[in-house]
Order: sequence, then structure tokens, then C-alpha cells
Amino acid sequence: MEAMLIVLGLVVLPAFVAALVVTLIGNRRRAVPLAADDPAARDAALHAAIDHLVQVNREVMAGERQLGATDLERTKGQIDQELAGMRRDVLRLGGLIQEVERDRRENVGELSAQLAEAGRNTQLLADTTQSLREALSSTSARGQWGERMADDVLRLAGFVDGVNYHRQRAIEGTGRTPDYTFLLPDGMCVHMDVKFPLANYMRHLDATTDVERERHRKEFLRDVRLRLKEVTTRDYVDPSASTIDCVLLFIPNEQVYGFIQQQDRAILDDALRSKVVFCSPLTLFAVLAVIRQAVDNFRLSQSTLEVLTLLQGFEKQWGKFVEQMDKVGRSLDTASHAFTELEGTRRRQLERQLDKIDAVRADAHLEPVSDGTVHAFALDA
Repeated sequence: MEAMLIVLGLVVLPAFVAALVVTLIGNRRRAVPLAADDPAARDAALHAAIDHLVQVNREVMAGERQLGATDLERTKGQIDQELAGMRRDVLRLGGLIQEVERDRRENVGELSAQLAEAGRNTQLLADTTQSLREALSSTSARGQWGERMADDVLRLAGFVDGVNYHRQRAIEGTGRTPDYTFLLPDGMCVHMDVKFPLANYMRHLDATTDVERERHRKEFLRDVRLRLKEVTTRDYVDPSASTIDCVLLFIPNEQVYGFIQQQDRAILDDALRSKVVFCSPLTLFAVLAVIRQAVDNFRLSQSTLEVLTLLQGFEKQWGKFVEQMDKVGRSLDTASHAFTELEGTRRRQLERQLDKIDAVRADAHLEPVSDGTVHAFALDA
């Protein structure tokens, strides 16, 4: 808007002034008489008009310069204010950029540390997995792993070695040694074996093709059936040796237990027909809870019988006590009656005899002499 006013002042206003001068010259020609046709007069009038126009133009230009200077100064002030605000914004933006850069460096450092830690953990997990894989490839290592898992379950169930079960105790007369023997009431027991084939199961998980995966799956199920047959031929079920009619086979992993159920449920049915119970860690805990409850119930029944026996003995002794107490009561009643008679009748009779003695002594004029312990009598002088 201000620029438009400046253009109007510099272009339109001089044009307007020029038109005004031409008009004034025309008016002056009409106002001058015929003598004005004199060339000298015309030139003088023209020079006067031009001088007047120049003067007016100078005044107009001076006003415009002053107005432009004022506008320029005001515009400069506004520009300075805007520049100052922009400078503050730039400084603030620079501070924010520095803070963001500092946070970025810190976050990058933390992220690098976390990535390094994750790398170390991944490597450690890989080493542990490899060690576990190598360990599970050994039969003895698998047995130790199964025993460790079984020990954890037994500890959680509250079983104590030597009290509720025995480890690696040979069966008399057979030479067989089950991994665990659980003690039941009335001298009964149940055996458990923890060794389980896992090599082909691990190969099944590591297989890269469907053909290898299927082959190892079939081999694993075949190993399970062979293990089942081996357990049934070890004389772990022998009623003559005070065992119950089943044996426990521990599977130390829930995934393996679920895999067997999913792939071939007939194995579990065949195991039950062979009196072999497959136990995962969770199902073993349930079996142990049943065993613990049975033992507790048997002990409670035994304690109840002992209490009843003791009550019978107490009842017998209580009868004897009551009989003797009645006898003593009767004796006390007899003694009390005798004491009452002694204190009453006999005392009165003795007192009558003493009264008669006192009367005889009085008639004979005898006086009793006492030395404190013995009574004597003397004649009066």
C-alpha cells in the first residue's frame, strides 16, 4: 500500500501539475489583451509558468522525499524488529538443534550399548543351546537332565529323599535299579524311570527339509515304543515285591509329551495297557500329590486306630480306678462311722468313768498332785 502511494506521488502528481500549468498558460493567454501576442511577453509568461512549475515540482518532490524517508524509517524499524525476532528464533532453534543432537548422541550410545548387550546375550544363548544340544545327544546326560527335572518336581511337591522316596535303590532278587522308588502305605511302592530318548526329536526340530523332518519324526516315535518295551521288561511291576501294578516313565519336557500325544496317541494307549504311565513335569506333580494324599490318609487311619486302642486301654483303667475308688470310699465311710462313734459314745462313757473317780477321790479327801506329766494323789496332813 505504501509503495502504491509513492508511485502515485512520483508519476500521477507531476502529470497533474503539468496539466495544471498548461491550463494556467491557456488562461493567461485569454486574459492578456492583443498585446500579449508579443513574442517577448509570451516567452516571459512561459518562463514564469515553467519556474512556477519547477518550484511546485520541487516542493512536491521534497514532500515525497520526506514522506519516503519517513516510510523508509518506519519500514526499517519494522524490518529490524522482525530481524531481531528471527535472530531469537534462530538462536532458539540452534539451542534445540544442539539439544536434539546431544540427545541423539546419548540415545545412540545407549542403543549401541543395548545392541552390544543383546549381541552378548544372543551369543550366550547360542552357546547354551549348543551345549544343551551336545548334552542331550548323550544318553547319560539325558538321564542326568531327567533326574534334575524330577528332583525339582519332587522338591516342589514336598517329598524328602529317604522319607517319601529312594533314589537308585536296587530291587532285591532282580538286580534292576529304578531311578526313583516312591514309598506307599503298607510297605507298597511304585517305581519310576527318567531316561528318555530325545536324539531324533532334536534332529526333527533341526531338520531343514520336510523329508528329513518326517524321517526323524518316525524314528523318534519308534524310539519311544522301544523305550516303552524296555521298561515293561525290567520287573518294575511285581506284586510279590510289594509294588503296585504300574510303573512311571518320566518325560522331562512338556513339549515332547505334547508332541507324542499329537503325533501318535496309540503310544499312550499301548503304555496304559502295558501298565506304564507317561508323566510330564506337570502330570508327575499331580501323581505325586495323589501319592502324598494317600500316604497322609493312611497315616491318619493308623493314628485313628492307635487312638482307639489307647481309648480302650484308658476305659479299662478307668473302670479299675472307679472300682478302687469306690472301695476306698466305703473304707472311708466305715472309718468315719467308727471315728464318730469313738468321738461320741466312747468319749462320753470315759468321761462318766472320770467323773466317778473324781467323786471317789472327793469322798476320801484325796488331792491330786501333778508334776506336769504324771498324776499322783497324797493324803492331807
